[in-house]
Parts: sequence; C-alpha cells; structure tokens
Amino acid sequence: MRSFIGTHEVLDTDDFVELALGTDPELWLGVEGETTEERAARLDAGRDILTDDPELITHIAVVTIGAVEEFAHRQLVTARRGRTAVSQ
Repeated sequence: MRSFIGTHEVLDTDDFVELALGTDPELWLGVEGETTEERAARLDAGRDILTDDPELITHIAVVTIGAVEEFAHRQLVTARRGRTAVSQ
C-alpha cells in the first residue's frame, strides 16, 4: 500500500516526520559522525527556525522523544539477544 500526503508519496517514517515538521528530522536529531562545525551550524539553523516559529518546539520534542524511545528499545533488544546468545 502506498501513502500520499498531497502529491508527495511518503516512502518512510522520515518522510512523514519531514512533512509534519516542514524540516528534515536530521536537523533536530543530528547525524552520526558530524563534525563540531557541522553540529554548530545545524544547531544555529535550528535556533533560527524556532525563533521564527516558536510553536514548532512541541512537535520537535515529540519527534525527539520518539527517536530516543526507538533507540532505547533497539539497544535493549540487542542487549537481550547478546545475553541469550552467550548463555546458550
């Protein structure tokens, strides 16, 4: 089944988040391996966006909390599998 929002085909969760927020989720969540300068530039851009649209912070918080929960869940599942494999 394919999903569309307006004329845009939604391919994955990031597409839904980007359409909901109007920005790329990586702006708020960061990118693995980014340099100190890249992080500073990303945070500056985020501050500018929030200055223009302060109500966006609630949506950003929801996305961030969801990302942290997903990361924690994956870490727990991986840890459980690791212990199960070792104990067998």
